[in-house]
Amino acid sequence: MKGFVFKPALFSSLKGYKKETFMADLMAGVIVGIVALPLAIAFGIASGVSPEKGIITAIVAGFAISALGGSKVQIGGPTGAFIVIIYGIIQQYGMEGLAIATILAGIFLVLLGVFHLGTIIKYIPYPIVVGFTSGIALTIFTTQIKDLFGLTIESVPADFIEKWGVYFRHFNTIDWWSTGVGILSVILIAITPRFSKKIPGSLIAIIVMTVVAYLLKMYAGVTTIETIGDRFTIHSELPDANMPSMTWETIKELISPAITIAVLGAIESLLSATVADGVTGDRHNSNQELVGQGIANILSPIFGGIPATGAIARTMTNINNGGRTAVAGLIHAAVLLLIFLFLMPLAQYIPMACLAGVLVIVSYNMSGWRTFKQLLKNPKSDVTVLLITFFLTVIFDLTIAIEIGLVIACLLFMRRMAETTQVSVLTDEIDPNTESDVELHEEHLLIPEGVEVYEINGPYFFGIANRFEDIMQQMGNRPKVRIIRMRRVPFIDSTGIHNLTNFCEMSQRENIHIILSGVNEKVHKVLKKSNFYALLGEENICPNINAALDIARQFIRRE
Repeated sequence: MKGFVFKPALFSSLKGYKKETFMADLMAGVIVGIVALPLAIAFGIASGVSPEKGIITAIVAGFAISALGGSKVQIGGPTGAFIVIIYGIIQQYGMEGLAIATILAGIFLVLLGVFHLGTIIKYIPYPIVVGFTSGIALTIFTTQIKDLFGLTIESVPADFIEKWGVYFRHFNTIDWWSTGVGILSVILIAITPRFSKKIPGSLIAIIVMTVVAYLLKMYAGVTTIETIGDRFTIHSELPDANMPSMTWETIKELISPAITIAVLGAIESLLSATVADGVTGDRHNSNQELVGQGIANILSPIFGGIPATGAIARTMTNINNGGRTAVAGLIHAAVLLLIFLFLMPLAQYIPMACLAGVLVIVSYNMSGWRTFKQLLKNPKSDVTVLLITFFLTVIFDLTIAIEIGLVIACLLFMRRMAETTQVSVLTDEIDPNTESDVELHEEHLLIPEGVEVYEINGPYFFGIANRFEDIMQQMGNRPKVRIIRMRRVPFIDSTGIHNLTNFCEMSQRENIHIILSGVNEKVHKVLKKSNFYALLGEENICPNINAALDIARQFIRRE
């Protein structure tokens, strides 16, 4: 394996960089920065942190991802996928625990990239990705019910089922003014694309509903519409860098959520980069992208931010508005910084119901319900993984859902692999016209009396090794020679070697001669390295069935 070469996409973007390209990146960067503003605030609040932490994440992590990542057009920042896991970590470990978990996740992401594991992440089964994404979407929607309807609830429980129970018991406290703001926000966001592709609906909704709420309060005496300023104290200053104190005990406690953040961040960022490649015709460097994401997640909590990853919606906004190099992402971070420093105090007037409306749309787009519905028509194994991951995400948490989902997917995959491997027994003759390793083209290749030929067709790994041993025991008879044809065995693992060794030793104790036929070069190297040939002897490893039958006949004649 070649060593990792640190080469961010920004470096190649700057080669031959022209004024026309910069102007396109400038326009795209400004628009994406404006689009990212309401989302960063909404994701921050929904995650259980103050609104400015969401913007700080978009600034610090967004800059790092564009500067050091492997995609020319990727836009990074806080995303809806992290809301559930961040909220859970804060409830259990506090803000310092979140910072430590995020830094650990960043380190894991860097290691994934350095050790060229970027492509491995792409092999996570699609039903798992859809399952936990849809589960997160439903969870996000559930967390917004209180603010969307202006319910009066002192404390909302974290559990999904308990949360809905509390909502139903307190639905008589609904505030119709807040409900109107929330529903109108949803409608504005939904219809904006019909009139404007450039200006995001979330920004229009926030501006319009903030003005409406302010006018209602000033001139109509409506004071029940809760705003960001009623719940948070807004600070428009970048915090000093602060490294959380990390002990071995806290690291051990936070390893599991850190891995969840890393896996989720890797999946979402690489998925976003892949979608972007399909539109731009470019090709991202997945390992460099993970390194960039990792560094971003190390830096973000040091400056008071939360976990970040590549955001598909913002990345597509960047592309659709002309962004073609990483410079657009840097400009997007600079625009957010200027807004944060000079306009952040205005955020205190934004109604919480409006932000809830923004997140309702985010959760709807994130749910992928059409894809979910389509997957339900797939094989039962895929449906099982999909539903288990979905319900575990909703009822328990994302960490458990990903861990159990991956385990179930792996078990089902191994079962499928084992089913593709077949073991057959031949005792009479072999038809040379259907064989690939038969040299003689006679009508039939006769198997001598006292010889049995076993054909293994498929991978010889732990899923099939025990079954092969069971078949041998069921045969019951004792031939003088057993030929094991392995021409269609692409690989063998340690369990396969162990069972094959046991089978050969058992046969030798019964004075049965073992011959291997058609072993390919890859399997041959593994067997030789494991010292298997010391047991069998290399003279009993034959290139094809003809040679194996010749050795078998010689052995029988000597007997």
